[in-house]
Amino acid sequence: MATASALHILVKTEKEALSILEQLKKGKDFATLAKKHSTCPSGKRGGDLGEFRRGQMVKQFDDVVFKKEVLKVHGPVKTKFGYHLIKTLYRS
Repeated sequence: MATASALHILVKTEKEALSILEQLKKGKDFATLAKKHSTCPSGKRGGDLGEFRRGQMVKQFDDVVFKKEVLKVHGPVKTKFGYHLIKTLYRS
């Protein structure tokens, strides 16, 4: 079973996600921005979701974590929860 570890920042609007993405591109720290902006409880841990298996997250999230480039910030990715910026740390 494939597993992965990822960080994410969850916000309500695409506009907010794009604004945070700009800050990340300018070198701001992902964990710091997650603590400040993320509406997910993982925000308190800098957006760290820990390790999870394929299928444990919603499909749109899974597709990014298990198919896109690792250690790169992807998004905004829209799910039923809002807009995510996702950074996959590793997958196996």
